[in-house]
Parts: sequence; C-alpha cells; structure tokens
Amino acid sequence: MQKKQLFSLSAALMLSALSFAQTAKLQVIHNCADAAASQVDVYVNGNLTLNDFGFRKSTPFLDLPAGVNINVGIAPASSTSINDTIVSFNYNLMNGSKYVLVASGIVSTSGYSPSPAFNLEVFPMGRLTASNPANTDVLVMHGSTDAPTVDVKLPLGATLINDISYPSFTTDYLELPTADYNIQVRNSAGTDVVAEYQAPLSTLSLQGQALVVLASGFLNPANNSGGAGFGLWAALATGGDLVQLPSVATTTTRVQVIHNCADAAAATVDVWLNETLLIDNFQFRTASPFIDAPAGVSLDVTIQPANSVDTTNGLARFTFANLSASSKYILVANGTVSASGYTPVQPFNLDVFAAGQEASGNPLNTNVLVYHGATDAPTVDIVAGPTTLVNDISYAQFNTSYLQLPTADYTIAVTDASGANTVATYSAPLATLNLQGNSLVALASGFLNPANNSNGPAFGIWVALPSGGNLIQLPTVNTTPARVQVIHNCADAAAATVDIWLNNTLLLDNFNFRTSSPFIDAPSGVAFDITVQPSSSVDTTNGLARFEYTLAAGETYVLVANGTVSGTGYNPVQPFNIDVFTGAEEASGNPANTNVLVYHGATDAPTVDIVAGAATLVNDISYADFSADYLQLPTTDYVISVTDASGANIVASYSAPLATLNLQGASLVALASGFLNPGNNSNGPNFGIWVSLPAGGNLIPLPVVTSIENTTSNAALNIYPNPASDKLIISSAMLMSEKTTVTIYNSIGEIVLNQQIGSNSSTTANIEINNLATGFYTLEVVGNTSKTTSKISIIK
Repeated sequence: MQKKQLFSLSAALMLSALSFAQTAKLQVIHNCADAAASQVDVYVNGNLTLNDFGFRKSTPFLDLPAGVNINVGIAPASSTSINDTIVSFNYNLMNGSKYVLVASGIVSTSGYSPSPAFNLEVFPMGRLTASNPANTDVLVMHGSTDAPTVDVKLPLGATLINDISYPSFTTDYLELPTADYNIQVRNSAGTDVVAEYQAPLSTLSLQGQALVVLASGFLNPANNSGGAGFGLWAALATGGDLVQLPSVATTTTRVQVIHNCADAAAATVDVWLNETLLIDNFQFRTASPFIDAPAGVSLDVTIQPANSVDTTNGLARFTFANLSASSKYILVANGTVSASGYTPVQPFNLDVFAAGQEASGNPLNTNVLVYHGATDAPTVDIVAGPTTLVNDISYAQFNTSYLQLPTADYTIAVTDASGANTVATYSAPLATLNLQGNSLVALASGFLNPANNSNGPAFGIWVALPSGGNLIQLPTVNTTPARVQVIHNCADAAAATVDIWLNNTLLLDNFNFRTSSPFIDAPSGVAFDITVQPSSSVDTTNGLARFEYTLAAGETYVLVANGTVSGTGYNPVQPFNIDVFTGAEEASGNPANTNVLVYHGATDAPTVDIVAGAATLVNDISYADFSADYLQLPTTDYVISVTDASGANIVASYSAPLATLNLQGASLVALASGFLNPGNNSNGPNFGIWVSLPAGGNLIPLPVVTSIENTTSNAALNIYPNPASDKLIISSAMLMSEKTTVTIYNSIGEIVLNQQIGSNSSTTANIEINNLATGFYTLEVVGNTSKTTSKISIIK
C-alpha cells in the first residue's frame, strides 16, 4: 500500500510539475540519527509524498514545480494528515536546478549531546550523473552531530576535503577517476587519523555516476541514547538504501621522498604509488613532507616524466615490500636517467633510510642525517672545527644515524677522505633558522664538475626539512678567516676567571682577568656565538653572557670583556659586555713607530683625556670607548697623564717605556683597568693603565709616575734665554748641592734631551740645544731630593 501510495504521489507530483512551465529536481536523504525520527512522513504542499521514510534512505531525484512556493512538512511515521507536521520548510526552486535535501539534526528534547535542531540542509547544485563518464562525482556532507571539524585525505597525504564541519557540504562535487580508494577521516590539523574507509568506486561500477557521501551517526553513541554508530554512507542518484563504506583496519608508516637527481632529463617528475599519483610535478631539490603510506604490504613506486597520466613505461619502477609501521622512511631519488652526457654514470635509484625522524626528541638539539648524493664526488669527511662529524661517506650512502647537534650556528667543511684537504666550507645556521627540536636531512647535491655532466647544477649542501618543500641551500663560507684578540678586563671578582666558548667549542679555558689571547683565526662571513661561562664549564648552557657576531673576511678585531656580572657590590653597575674594535692591528707597519689603541675600561672612572707633555693624545674618552684609531707614536719612552675631560686636572701619570721595552714596530692596546674607588666596588683591583701585546698573555702595567708640576716659572729654577735658539742657561741652587739630571720633553711627551750634570761648583749650567727644532718643550731638573719643571720655547 505504501509503495503504491508513494508511486501515486510521485506520479501526481510529476503530473503537477508538467502542468507548470518550470521544473526542478529534488533528492531527499534521511540522515537524522535521532531514534524519534527513525521513520518520518514527508508532506509536500499538504500531500503525503514520502510515507514511513526511514533513516539512511534516499529518494531518487523527483520532479517538482519551479518558481512557486513549496512547503515541505515533516511528521511522525504515524501521521494521518498534514496537521501532524512537527516542522515545515518553505522553498522556491529554480527552474532547471537539481537540489539535494538532507534531513539532519535532533528532534528530541533530551538524550542527545550535542543536540543541534532538526533541519533540512540544502545543496542547490546536485548532479544526476558525473560530468565525465570516466569519473565518479562525489558530494560530501558532514552529518554527524557530535563529530568535530575534520579533513578527508587519501592515506598518502593528498587532501580531498579540508576542514568540513557539521552540517556543511563540500563546495562542489569531487570529480574522481573511477577507482577503488582508501580514504581517511582526520582531525582538522590533518595529523591524526580518526578512521579509515574503503571507497570501492570501481568495484561498485560507479563510473559516470554522481553520489552523495554522508558522515552519519554518532562518534559517541553512549551520549546519544545509544544511537547509530559513526560511519560514511553513500546515497546514489537513483535513491534507495544508503550504501555503507567499509571501515579499514590497516596500519600505516611514514615516508618522506626527496628529489636529488641532478640529471636535467629528470628535473621535474611525477611519483606514483601503485597506480595513484603521489607527487605531481616533483622538482629537483624539493622534498615531500612526511606522509602516511600503507605498512605491511608491497608498494610499487614509479617515476614518470612530468604531467604523466599513468604508470605505463615508467622511467624507473621500484618495489618496497612490507614497510614497518614502527619505522619512518627517507627515500632519496638520485643518480642519472640519461644514457649519455654524465660522467661517471650512476644508475638512477631510490636510496632508502629506514630510521627517519620527524623531530629531534630534544628541544635543545637539531638532529641531522647526512646523505652523499653527488654522483661525481669522491669519498669525503664532514668536519666542524677539530671534530669529524661524518667519516668516509661515499656516493649514495647515508651516515649510520642522525647527528645529535646542540642547536647553534656551525661552520662545516667537506674534506677529502684523509681529512687533510678541504673541498668546500659551508655555514650551517641551525640557530639562526630556529631549527631547535627539528630533524633534517643534509644532502650533497649537484656536480663537482658540471662541464663533465651536461653543465648541470653545481655541487652544494642542501637541507630537507620534515615539512618538505624546497630544499634549503647552505651558504658557502669565505675561507679567509678574520683575526681576533680577546682581552679580559672585567674587574668583577665573580668573573675573575672565565671560559670563553666559540659556538659550542671551548676557545679560552680558565681565562684570567688582565690577560689576553693572542690574535687567532675566527670564522668570517657567518654568524657565530661567543659565550662567557664560569671557569671549568663543560658546555654553553645558561651562560653568564652570550654574544653573536659576524666577522668580515680578512678583517682584524679586538674584543674586550668588560663591565660587571654581579647583581650587587659594584657602583656604578655597568652591564657586562664585549666591546669590539674593528680594524685592529698586529703590527705598526712602521719599524720606527709603536701604534697604541686606547680603551677606557674603568667602570667608575669619568670621561678623561690622555696627554703627553703639552699634547693631547686622546680627547674625551668615556667608559667602554676605544680611541678613534691607533696612535702612531715614534718609539721612545714617554710620560703620559690621565686628566679630567677639561685637561686641567691630572688624575694620574704613568711611564710608557716603549723604547725600553723594545716595542718598535709593534701595535698594542692600552686599557684603563680596575676601579678609581675600590671601596665602592667590593674592594676590587685599583685603577691603572695596562697594556695588551699582540702575542697575548698577562697584561703589562704601566708604572705610576709622581705628578709633574707644570708651571711657567719656578722660584727655584731660572732658565734663560727663553725663548732660546742654540743654548740654554739653567740657574738653580740644587746644581751645587745635588747630582742632577736635565730632561727635555717635546710637545707629545717624547724625551728629546737627557743630560747628567752632577754636583757643580756653580749654580748655573749650559745646555746645548742646537739639535732641537722650533717648538714648545718641557724642561725637567731632577735632583736627589727635589724636582722642578718649566716650560721653554725654542726658535731657530
């Protein structure tokens, strides 16, 4: 009776539609999993159209009037008329359109969680058949009320649907070649598989057909009155019972594919897994992300030219049997496919590493797998500083396991197998690229001799990340090093002895205050870290201080460690730092000179001048400043004074015995060091001037000189004539009573005359000045118990 009634009403609807100039087609699918709606009656414009319409059933596409208002009412299966309708919906269908209506949601007031309201969800672009007779067109609707937003993917990573939520349809039909598929429902991130199903489109002979696949039922039936469990069900355009897609209980493994074949004939390829296109237009020096692949079954991988349509006559085919679900695999495409033009010829292959990683497992490390993929490169070593990272790796080999490297920026060298000769040097900026916690693959790629290999890509080191994409080239490093001297001038007792680390290599062990390293080679053209640690440190973790530098090739630097590391006990507090002077010197370049770079490193000293005689050598130098350049001083013995910034008041005077110390031709650094007021600075070392030589070692203190009284006249000393030209006469009572020495200093503090007079029978002495040039000078007379000075001028 029901079938007859349905047939009659359907016929009546068709006749009714024919009476209108405009018609549309409509398919109704029952996907409401509420037990109270397991069967419903559907009324159209007051007429019973579907009697006892059951859950997971669908109508064929029915003809309905278009361009007029249509009322669709839903009533319980026991209804006797439209008056029993519990919910109704009004539509005005468009002429010639095809509609899919899906009954979904909850009608009960309790027993379901969550409980979205019952509705008829409408898709206005339905299809009766596939747009291509070789395809099956699939519309997908998320109809599970308690299921989250999901992705739908093929097991090997291709995303069919991204982020579909209840109660959405896909924006259009998926136009799929008619084949048997395994599909996975995953979380919205695409990382976790919720469930896997078969979609046997070919087995069910669905070529040329269009269908609707619905997520149906409950993920958690216990929270939904024990209702139907979750699954994927298909509604055919012909209607009837929905077809359940079988669930699949399979295990998967994870695979990354890297294209490192430098042969131009394989610059872009397609990669097929069995008969499914896995990677389309896969380019040289790119990588897939890690993707799921079936475990425990035999897999065929076929390499084809780009834009291939099947696996027939593949460039290369490989079979992998029984991949383990507990392993992750790295597959590297390498070698040559051309019959000529490459020397040596290395047959194309997929080299496999069966212990791949997607993360390092240690957030402080970056793990690196190394692969030798340069067909014309010999066996090599990979070294970082004094450490051999990989020994004797040959073409097509992986190193035995990942290198577990603390995440830092490294300079690495590729050497011959003996380790003696460097082929090339590269920067590996793991820290700069924020690769902590990552695992990656570093590949030797390209040709050492492109001319012998069809002028192909040149040799280099390239890196594949677990996320895939374009490989990252490691920059080559200019092998001309920089030169660096490090000086320890931090007077804080907590840093009296420290370790200095270059990246993660101990550079200076137990480095003492007021010592310096010699000038040493340092990497140029790459960023590196200098870490200061307490003495006897074992690594750079939680360093006292860390600094990053990029040095220029061939440049020379002075680095001075200064400031305080303690939180209290020092006034003023000057933060610990390493101050850098670029353009340093290891020699003066003039054998008659001594060049001096001045650095103000006394944390509690004010801005000062450095003077020698009447000459200001350095003007207004403040804490942590270097002089603008080296002072180029004739090599002699000087007396220098530190004055306040006005130049009027002497803080202290020092002997600078450059000639006595045989420093002709040398360049050195003179540092203000220690504290003017040790009492305010934990009784630290006193202020002084200390000198660092290019050879390093202990700094040399300059001897303190009793302050010189600079006066233009002195009652105890008479000098005439003044100005003088060839002779000076000195008159002083001390000439009769004491052995005396007369010293004349030029305007920059050089000693230009030194004459012993001894005890004299007269209070006067003659001083020959024929050899002195026109200028201003300071004359000093020193006796056994007294000293006096005066300014003089000489005019020729």
